[in-house]
Amino acid sequence: MLYAKKYIPLVILLTILLTGTSGKQPEPQKARKQPNIIFIFSDDHAYQAIGAYGNKIAQTPNIDRIAREGALFKNAFITNSICGPSRAILLTGKYSHVNGFTRNEARFDTTQFVFPELLQQNGYQTAWIGKLHLKNVPRGLDYWNLLPGQGHYYNPSFINTNDDTTIVKGYVTDIITRTSINWLQERDADKPFFLVVGQKATHREWLPAIEDLGAYDHINFPLPDNFYDDYKGREAAAKQDMTIDKTMLLNSDLKIHADYTKMRDYNRLEGEQKKLFYDYYENKISKEFDEKKLTGKALTEWKYQRYMKDYLATANSLDRNIGRLLQYLDETGLAENTIVIYASDQGFYMGEHGWFDKRFMYEQSLRTAFMMRYPGVIKPGTVINDFTLGQDWSATLLDAAGIKVPAEVQGVSVMPLVKGKKSPGWRKQVYYHYYEFPEPHHVYPHFGLRTEQYKLIRFYGGIDSWELYDLKNDPDEMKNIYALKKNTMLVSQLKSSLKNLMVQYKDTAALRIAGFR
Repeated sequence: MLYAKKYIPLVILLTILLTGTSGKQPEPQKARKQPNIIFIFSDDHAYQAIGAYGNKIAQTPNIDRIAREGALFKNAFITNSICGPSRAILLTGKYSHVNGFTRNEARFDTTQFVFPELLQQNGYQTAWIGKLHLKNVPRGLDYWNLLPGQGHYYNPSFINTNDDTTIVKGYVTDIITRTSINWLQERDADKPFFLVVGQKATHREWLPAIEDLGAYDHINFPLPDNFYDDYKGREAAAKQDMTIDKTMLLNSDLKIHADYTKMRDYNRLEGEQKKLFYDYYENKISKEFDEKKLTGKALTEWKYQRYMKDYLATANSLDRNIGRLLQYLDETGLAENTIVIYASDQGFYMGEHGWFDKRFMYEQSLRTAFMMRYPGVIKPGTVINDFTLGQDWSATLLDAAGIKVPAEVQGVSVMPLVKGKKSPGWRKQVYYHYYEFPEPHHVYPHFGLRTEQYKLIRFYGGIDSWELYDLKNDPDEMKNIYALKKNTMLVSQLKSSLKNLMVQYKDTAALRIAGFR
């Protein structure tokens, strides 16, 4: 008792110093709740078609808002640039050769680890709405309402958790957003949630919402600098089948004198919408095409203009619906503790090299759109230039939710980056491996390495060739400098790095193909 009395004045003094003259005890800091998570996943939406990435023409104010109020990732890469494999990478945090989903025609192995299941086990409600494209529904989802395969733009069918198939009237982007908001309204409000909003837009054949037809018809889009690429010194690039000139079809892709009896999406339209669609493409655009009587380069460039106009018009509804979802979060107060991510499943060619589609390790399909908003955690206007991968997405969301990332996940959390913490050990190299051949675009399988300055690619499966690009001096990837004698030492160093990544990521097949073992 004497001991206690002796130190009472000191205790009182410390209390006053810490709390002020009122003598009140400071309230303990409240632990941040597990964040809600919304992952908006679009299809084939090119980063270079987004305002936040520098496009001055595309109307993407709501996507740009996510970047402005959060973090914009300038070097986000997909390691197998194609729809299904990209989604499998998101779910598993693993490379395609590890999760087994290397090609679109594969069937997802539902016995393997998927991160939504771990969220579910830690109190999250989980849902996936829209496009999944894996032929199997992974574990870990409380609710799903999915497009069969690629789905349709107009009056699409959906398969739900009860295995019921329903045709829903309307435009697919509107429906997916409306269904997502309905799920948010009906969920258990006492639990955090994880929701994937899997949009179909902007997948081929680029069918805009009726209200967006002609939205960019007043624009004359500048041709990319390498639109007339001759593919010199790049055999695989020369033998692909994805050019705007030869591969893009007038009647189906661009809707010029389409065979309307066989046009599945058109025949799903009804009444006034069908009339408006027909009037626009047949009575306006097809008539314009007939009057011009185009051939040669003039025809190719006209096709490019039509491609860009339909593609960006299709993206208009994507952005508009993201705005609706953000507005719902604002109005309900959910925005404060909800992580919102916008990402595309991979990059896409907007005429670069004369192409549309993706697949190649060249920059426009390797790099993808990725941005993340987390109020109170990510400082608005943050820009991340570090190399990040699709494999990092699952690790990041588990980390943000306070859940330990399993050792089998091959990605790492980007949370330290978005919090502004220095990461001197962060990756300086990216490993890529693409498999799907020969259909549908005759892009030879290949793997490779990207560093800050260089890109080394090895094609195989019929064309056994190496390519090397100096991205600093040749950002358009037009000059294959692999065979230059002055680069012998550089090639050796890059091959050594490539081998190390193959070993790190356990790509034994690639090691064998490359002759590294």
